[in-house]
Amino acid sequence: MKTFLNTLPVAHRGLHDETKPENSLAAFEAAMKAGYAIETDVHFTKDGEIAVFHDDNLKRMTGDKRELKDCTMKELKELRLGGTEERIPTFEEFLTLVGGKVPLLIEIKEMKGVKGKTIAAAMLAVMKKIGYKGEYAVQSFDPFYAKAYKKLAPAVPCGILAQAKMSEKGDRLSWKIKAYFLSRLKFNGLVKPDFISYGFWLLPQKCVTKFKGAKLAWTIRSPEDEAQARKYVDNIIFENYPAKK
Repeated sequence: MKTFLNTLPVAHRGLHDETKPENSLAAFEAAMKAGYAIETDVHFTKDGEIAVFHDDNLKRMTGDKRELKDCTMKELKELRLGGTEERIPTFEEFLTLVGGKVPLLIEIKEMKGVKGKTIAAAMLAVMKKIGYKGEYAVQSFDPFYAKAYKKLAPAVPCGILAQAKMSEKGDRLSWKIKAYFLSRLKFNGLVKPDFISYGFWLLPQKCVTKFKGAKLAWTIRSPEDEAQARKYVDNIIFENYPAKK
């Protein structure tokens, strides 16, 4: 069955630019106005709230040197994104803004010590609280987060993020082993993902070609890259240019 994952370009962290920082309400509004699906990221804060933010550390986007997990949501709200007046949204604020008007692709960031069922249950609780009915999918670099979400919400498409070279987590042997299996989609038999999102710059990959579900490529930053990626995938996650719908 085809969904937006096959057909509608996905704006990476919203449709952001110099005046509308990534993962800000302004960037999400711009993506909605343009009619794109929206990709975003979620983490737990120190006090158990769900924040919409990409990095583990706050410095790149706010200038603050702390880790997001060490801050309460109230503390995060005191910061500003990218030198603008935009603030870090809560998951509830994000969902309320979108209101089901466009599809969502939500990445659950890897969080040390946090079980997949814990973050999945928290996300679903927020959705239930506000009665969210919009179309969405969930993905993660941690395949067991995707599996946990699928168990709690079987109707929601859940997928795995991967790329051919995965070294950004350091040199720990445990990560190297996980990265090897993840990059080759070796967890697919256990997790049974509905889709995959793969780093486009090292496509084609045999494991991607063989996958039978929806295939997305990230992060596309030009029409030229889009044309190359679409040789191997169904859809794209993009930024910095207006993708063709």
